[in-house]
Amino acid sequence: MEDLENYRKENLTIDIVWANLFGFLLIAPIVFVYGIPFYFIWHHHYPVDRLGEYMDRIGVAGLGGGFGLFLLLLMGGIIAHELIHGIAWSFFTKRGFRSIRFGVMWKMITPYCHCKEPLKVKHYVLGAIMPGLLLGVLPGVVALGTGSLTLMLFAIFFTMAAAGDFLMVHLLRKESRESWVQDHPSEMGCYIFRKEED
Repeated sequence: MEDLENYRKENLTIDIVWANLFGFLLIAPIVFVYGIPFYFIWHHHYPVDRLGEYMDRIGVAGLGGGFGLFLLLLMGGIIAHELIHGIAWSFFTKRGFRSIRFGVMWKMITPYCHCKEPLKVKHYVLGAIMPGLLLGVLPGVVALGTGSLTLMLFAIFFTMAAAGDFLMVHLLRKESRESWVQDHPSEMGCYIFRKEED
């Protein structure tokens, strides 16, 4: 990493309430993008008119067990989401994974991953989008190919969970890929370091 002494520092933050609201606003478009193709490919495997028969067959205990398993998958996915950020960013830090910190913003019950070292914008963006790609887009594509409704629901949830990451990428879209960015230590956002013109 180069010396940032000749760089101008600017604070770029996102309101966490807006980020969470944005995630909920994404539900309809995400369900549309994933759900419509899934329905047209796999509707014969999930006939709505046989839903009652299916519910009778698995019973309340089976439904509760399936819901419990899905909650465990979600919890594991939430942990994986933050780990993926950390692993991706650690490849571009001097100190590797020792430069990564995890926590929870308890006010909004939002887990986070924080990189303590500045990264080039291109590396920061790569680490920001990886969970959305690996836990959202990739499972969505696999679900379309396999017909797994559970995997499709997982993909929808984790694409939506990447809303804050997508907002960060949007915030940095006009920045030079070679500029430096430092994760904000206490808010959802970052500091951007732009080289000062001589």
